[in-house]
Amino acid sequence: MQSLRARMARVEQSYAPHDHRPLGGYAVAMGAFGALAASLAVAVKATGKPVPARPATADVVLLSLATHKLSRLLAKDSVTSPLRAPFTRYAEPAGAAELNEEVRDHESSVKHGLGELVSCPFCLAVWVATSLTGGLVLAPRLTRLAAVTLTATAVSDFLQLGYDVAKRAAEGD
Repeated sequence: MQSLRARMARVEQSYAPHDHRPLGGYAVAMGAFGALAASLAVAVKATGKPVPARPATADVVLLSLATHKLSRLLAKDSVTSPLRAPFTRYAEPAGAAELNEEVRDHESSVKHGLGELVSCPFCLAVWVATSLTGGLVLAPRLTRLAAVTLTATAVSDFLQLGYDVAKRAAEGD
């Protein structure tokens, strides 16, 4: 009988013969995301916390900006690089305290898939948004406070970048 690993390697090779696509790693990430979502649903059910029929527009805006900031912070910030280091390798600075990193070559498709996940703010956003949304139901005051902090930081980032552009324009650069 063929091992699961050998079968997955064959599927990966037939799916993308000219490019390494860590399908096994993606499957593990999808399973972990499903476990996160299911855990949140079980926690909500167990605590009896009411789920809003329709989220408030202010909460959607707040969580959207907080999701943007936390996803970029986790995936690109210099200070959080130790979290990504087991799965990525430093490539170059990306400006504004961000880094470009490359996924390490791993024999394990799981590690490779995790490397892609932790270095991609777009990929992390669904995890962050799900966690913040669950937090909004389970601990709304604390979640809103954390989201306000992240949102204020995101707005500050945009203002800093705008200031820099305006300064360069005024100096004629």
